[in-house]
Parts: sequence; C-alpha cells; structure tokens
Amino acid sequence: MEKRKGRVTLPSEENFLKETKELMERWGADAIRDSDGTKLDDEIKQLDAKIYTTYFVARGQNEFAKNHMEECQQLYLMSLFNTALTEKLEIDFMKGYFEEQLQPDYFHDPKKYWEVIDRTTGSVVDAEDWKVCEKTNRVIVINAIPWHEYTVSFLVYAIWDPTQMYNHITNDWGNKPHDIPFDVRQANSNQHMKTYLKQWLKDNPDTDVVRFTTFFYHFTLVFNNLGKEKFVDWFGYGASVSVAALDAFEQEKGYSLRPEDIVDQGYYNTSFRVPTPAFLDYMDFVQKFVAEEAKKLVDIVHESGKEAMMFLGDNWIGTEPYGKYFNRIGLDAVVGSVGGGATLRMIADIPHVRYTEGRFLPYFFPDTFYEGNNPVLEANENWLTARRAILRNPVDRIGYGGYLSLAYKFPEFVSYIEKVTEEFREIHDTIKGIEPYSGLKVAILNSWGKLRTWQTHMVAHALWYKQIYSYLGILESLSGSAVDVSFISFDDVINDGVPEDIDVIINAGDAGTAFSGGNHWSNEKLVTTIRAWIHNGGGFIGIGEPTACNHEGHYFQLATALGVDKELGFSLSTDKYFVTPVGEHFISADSTEFDFGEGMKNIYALSADTEIIEYSNGEVHLSSHPFGDGRAVYIAGLPYSEENTRLLMRALYYAAHKEEAFHKWHASNIYCEVHAYPSVGKMAIVNNSMKEQTSVVFDGDGNSKEVTLAPSEIRWEDF
Repeated sequence: MEKRKGRVTLPSEENFLKETKELMERWGADAIRDSDGTKLDDEIKQLDAKIYTTYFVARGQNEFAKNHMEECQQLYLMSLFNTALTEKLEIDFMKGYFEEQLQPDYFHDPKKYWEVIDRTTGSVVDAEDWKVCEKTNRVIVINAIPWHEYTVSFLVYAIWDPTQMYNHITNDWGNKPHDIPFDVRQANSNQHMKTYLKQWLKDNPDTDVVRFTTFFYHFTLVFNNLGKEKFVDWFGYGASVSVAALDAFEQEKGYSLRPEDIVDQGYYNTSFRVPTPAFLDYMDFVQKFVAEEAKKLVDIVHESGKEAMMFLGDNWIGTEPYGKYFNRIGLDAVVGSVGGGATLRMIADIPHVRYTEGRFLPYFFPDTFYEGNNPVLEANENWLTARRAILRNPVDRIGYGGYLSLAYKFPEFVSYIEKVTEEFREIHDTIKGIEPYSGLKVAILNSWGKLRTWQTHMVAHALWYKQIYSYLGILESLSGSAVDVSFISFDDVINDGVPEDIDVIINAGDAGTAFSGGNHWSNEKLVTTIRAWIHNGGGFIGIGEPTACNHEGHYFQLATALGVDKELGFSLSTDKYFVTPVGEHFISADSTEFDFGEGMKNIYALSADTEIIEYSNGEVHLSSHPFGDGRAVYIAGLPYSEENTRLLMRALYYAAHKEEAFHKWHASNIYCEVHAYPSVGKMAIVNNSMKEQTSVVFDGDGNSKEVTLAPSEIRWEDF
C-alpha cells in the first residue's frame, strides 16, 4: 500500500538540509517549523513544504524594549511572611526572587499601588505606617504589632521573558541576549507590535504560517533567586497586570482592584482556588482585550496572504479557547503540546478554527536526547495515551519541536516516529469528522465549567504532582473512552439546572478547591437541584472530597445521596457500624486490585443501604448508594491506568442504571478497547499496551469473538 503523506510538521534548523529532506520523506512531513533558538536557512525554506515561522508579539525585540522600559510587562508579587519582633519591621520584599527576571516598579507610586498587609488580622496597614527604601529594596513598617506577620504586595517589571529564560538555562545559551517582554496595552508598544508585524511579513516572504507564540501575556512563571522555578501556574493571569490595566479595569468595570485581588494571600488565584467575583471580572476584562488586539494582528497576517496559528502555551493568557471571546480572534489554527489524552482533547475539541495540531513529546532538547537515554520510551508512552483520545476526536496535524539534529542522532527514535506518523494519518483519514459511538453523556462539575474544558487539575500543563495525579486520571481515562464529556460550572446548575441529556455528573477534588467546589456547596439552590436530579434517576460520582463543605452537620453536602461522609473528628462519639463489603459488585467485576492513588482518609458509610465495595484500614474507598430512582458512587481517588479506566467506566454505567449497555462495543481485556463509528460501519480494536494481548470483543449487538493483538496494534474492521 502506498505510504500516506502530510499532516506532520517537522522542526528544522540551519545547516541541516540533507537530513531534513530525509526525515521529511520518512515521516511524510508537509510542513517545516523553527523553534525558540533555531532558524531555518534559505535552502530549507525552498523545500516543498509549508513554512511555519515562530513569531513573538511581545518579546524578542529588545531594541524597542530598551527604549521603552517603562512599558515592560508587570506582575504583582507578594513578599515572604515576616514576623514583627518590635514595633519596627524591615521587609526585604525581593527576598527569594530572581533579580535578573524582576525589578521593583518605582516608576509608579508604591503608596498608591502597593499594599502592606497584617496577615495575622488580614487588615491593610495604613500607607502612613510604612515607607520604601529604593536603594535596598526594603519596606519599613512602623507601628507594627509585635508577633504579627506582615507581607508586602508590590509591583515589579518583568525584564526577562520566562520561556526564553527557561530555554536559555536548559540549553546553556550563555551570553545570548535576554528577551525583554513589553506590554501592548501601553501606547508605544501597541503601535509597535502592528508596525513591526507588517514589516516582518514583508521581510519573511517564504513564511506560509505565522505561528504566534502566543500573543501578549505569559502564564505566571516566576523564578527564585537560584534561577529555578519559584511559582508556575499555566493558567495564571499574574503577568497581565499593569498600572495601565488596573486603570482600564476600573473604567470598564466601575470599581477598582486591590493588589490582594491578584496576589490572593500568595496563592495568586491558581485554577485550584475558587475564583472570586473580582478575579472572574478581571479574567473577563483581559480576555476581551486580548481578543480585540489579537484580531488586529490576525487581520494583518491574513491581508498578507498568510495563515495565523496560535500556540496554546507561553503567552496564551487571555485567549481561553473555550471562552466567549475566542471566536472573535479569527485564527486559522491552534497548536499545543500533547502530554497525553486529556491535553490532546483539550486541543482537538477547540472550536472556531479550521484545524488543530498537537506537538508531541519528547521535545528535541538535550534534557531527553543525550547519550545513554532512550527517547523512544517517552515517545511510545506519549503516543499510546494520546492515541486513545485521537480515536475519539483527532487533531488535524501532529508535529514535534526542538533541535532536529539531536533527534537525528537516535536512529531507533527516527524509525519509531516514522511508524507513529503513518498510523496517525491512517486514523485521521478514516474517522475525522465521524461521530464515534458514545454510550453515556457525562458532565464534569466544577467552578470553571466550559471555560476550562479538559483542563481540570493541571498545574504546569499536565505535569505530575503528588496531590493531583489521583484526579488527573479521571480526565485521562475519559479522554479516550466511549462517552460524551462536557464541562459545567456550579453557576450553570444554579442558573439553568442540570442539562437534560446528562446521564452522570462527576464532582472530584480536594475540599476547598475550585474542582470540589468549596463554599458553593452551601448554596441551597445548587444542593437541592442536584439532590432532586439524582433522586429522579440521575447518576452521580464523587471522587476524593466531593461536595465538601462543613455545613449543618454534613461535610459532604450530598452525603445522603452518596451514602458516605468524612469523619472530621466531630462525630467520633457516634458509632459507625457499617463496614462489611459486598461480596460482588458490577463496578468491581474487572478489578483484581485497587489503586486509589493518594486516596482519602476517614470516609465512612452512613447506613446499611451503602454498598461498600472496598473497605480497608477502617475506611471506605469505593462504594455505591441508591437515592430515590438514582444512584451515587464514591471513589477515594482515580490515578490513570487501564484498570482504573475500566473501573470508572463500570461506575459510570452503574450510576446511570445502564449496566445492560456496558458490553456494547466492548473488549473484555482491560488493555484493549473498541472504538466504533456506526455511521461509516467501521470499528477500531486497539491494544493500548506494549505487550501482545488477547481479548473477547463485543459488537453493538452483543455478538462476540476472540482476537489477539500485537503490541500497540490497532486493527480496523468493517461491520
């Protein structure tokens, strides 16, 4: 069979023409890109391929930036906590920060734009009771209360772009100039970005796709005094703050923001924090501005006859692809980094663009491509997890980034990617635009709803953290499962109720976080709406500390539906007799052992009606409970694995009262899956492991047969 071509983007670099041509042929690439730190020479630009050129809107133009340092981007930061020993307290507010990245803003009056807060009482210290020493970067508090703790919330200028800084350090760029980021909300910078782009387009006639990386404001990434990451929030709006923004916000929204609205006690409004009304207003304000200004740049690109692509990363803050302003930008495409199935779906499901592209791992950097390491292992794991999601909704293109010369030194890796690119094209050409079979409609309920589709529990773009892998597994499992997934917020339910087509709601997270819900669960309308919905036949799955809010005698506000609650120590005097697990249960029928990740302590059953499925160490980790005509399931945690994916799917079908439909388009072996596309009469039988697997496979009518699949095999069949 003739080898397919296209849908693959290849990174390249100077003086690498021959090898680039070879890998273009082997990988079937039809586009070539540069990366941060690389350039394409003229010979490469003349190859038969689309040319992507990385374009930085608000960095990499130091001649302009140095002449307008007052228009550098800004952040609000908070100092360390400082204990007053006497009535005079001297605070080194820059302690712990990297002065090559950040400089205090003395251009604007600190007395107007900074705050000193007594963190023991939460009160703001009167501006007359503190002063700033610019020479030493100190704040001196007078009339301090001994043994109270104080912090300073202060404005800084960002004088080194954090992504370039990371790449600079990782790749040892030595004396290469530091990119200075400038703020396009400022008059000079705003005019410059448009003038510069117009000239750049004239100077780069061979560019076909302008790859905006991204637009204006970087996600919050602040380094410590050792040049290491101090604070990173892939969703953080901290670097979008400036005096100009604060003034414009007040004019648009009718009230002023405090520094505390941004620094948020040092939590900086991470996506784990239940967002305040003020911060939601600020996000909306930034998103609207970014969309309006980005559209101007996209229009300029289109007028030049080129395509406009956005990288979902770096300076992506304010773009929010699932937000209400994104469609105004008019982009042709979005490209993002694929860390697994959830991040693949995050990209593939983006509306209002002509095509999407996933940048697969590993990145061709020396932290992976070094002598003695085998990058095939990471590439294989990345592909197998992403492939599950691709079989639900493919991106239109895949690609890689970094130094191609590094990857070329690893022939086994080159051969493996040759197989990956061909398999991707086969999947895309077979099912793109074809609706896959879905047995259920599932809604993820949290504070963010649709705005953060496929983005829950991420810290630094799907990196592993001890406190979240037990929740990230939920999205990873769902990303490639035969269910239709939507994301709804607490406000959605309060205002509009539960959508009629939802079979099961999932609420998952630690207590107090935006994902569990915090004080949202003290809202009478929210609780009664969902209680009624479950009682009338809905399914509910709670994971971790769902509906947690210590209120009126319950910790889990849906405890009577879930059949379990958490012991806080307040009800130790109340005996808990219900500890006997059921002998067998539909949910655990495929489970040989349980992995709840970090799990959850002190969960107990409320009554004999609670079906305890797993009980150990004196606590419930898995259970189900009838509530009227509905069912609720509790799970202590769900890291991603094949076994936990099966457990979750069984829990979903059980909660929905649809056990009889579980075996439609089903594989008995947990390492295998069946993806069906009824409208075209095709199905894919997939081995998600790196070992040979044998499975009984069921079609949509319940007929079955046994198949044996080679490691990682995908087998297409007509029906």
